[in-house]
Amino acid sequence: MPKKEIDELYLNSPYYLVPNGDVGQQAFTVIREAIRKEGMVALGRVVFTSREHVITLEPRGKGLMGFTLRYPYEVRKEEEYFDEIPDEKIPKDMLELASHIVDTKSGHFEPEKFDDQYEDALKELLKKKQAGEKIEAPKERAPAKVINLMDALRRSVETERGGSAKRQAPSVKARGSESERPKKKKSR
Repeated sequence: MPKKEIDELYLNSPYYLVPNGDVGQQAFTVIREAIRKEGMVALGRVVFTSREHVITLEPRGKGLMGFTLRYPYEVRKEEEYFDEIPDEKIPKDMLELASHIVDTKSGHFEPEKFDDQYEDALKELLKKKQAGEKIEAPKERAPAKVINLMDALRRSVETERGGSAKRQAPSVKARGSESERPKKKKSR
């Protein structure tokens, strides 16, 4: 089956698959290359810890990559979550400014730069505990202040200009904040 037919919501856990000994080497290689040549993925079944899973198989280098798939009952429909989101009219200048920020902040996927901050904090806590230091509960954060989105976008661009911006931000007309705009009359 073509890989593009599998909705990403169904992908679960990845596994590397390799042949087991010389007996299966040729069959493994033939299947891998046939799938690669046709640009397809294969479907199979595998049992882990006494539960059967559907698995995709696709070529990856000299081996195969398998992804276990979720069953339909394990995947929730997006409508259950997204239908209640109202359609919002986005001002053109706000979208242009946000697009500029996305453009200037874009980069490449570098997973080696990912930090597991939770694990790092936990290790630090354990070191303190082993050293006999007193462990205090973290202080609660103050609730976030409500801000004007357009002002926040502008501040982000100004901060970027202080550094090395990739390109000039689009010029936008200043609009009043919510408190400066005339209030709409409530309809009954």
